[in-house]
Amino acid sequence: MEIDPKTGLPIEAIAWEDLAKSEQKIKVSTETRRYGKKITIVSGFDKNIDVKGIAKALKAELACGGTVKDGLIELQGDHRAKVRRALVKLGFAEDSISD
Repeated sequence: MEIDPKTGLPIEAIAWEDLAKSEQKIKVSTETRRYGKKITIVSGFDKNIDVKGIAKALKAELACGGTVKDGLIELQGDHRAKVRRALVKLGFAEDSISD
């Protein structure tokens, strides 16, 4: 069994994750919190997806802070337009991402 040096996971598991990414129905929305602060919420991930890893990549790509709560990714600021492009870069199908 081959191990991927980047992720430390077996190569076969990575192939399943790519397949799972194409079948997601991801929803991107915004919410206004206390003091008028906007956050972008990315939801709709299955349990087979590494949500923490995706959140880390989104925060780095968008240069913002954020967190993962109950399978949802919360990003500080209004990033609806940029999140779609970043998720497509990460391997998600563009038609599976809705606003």
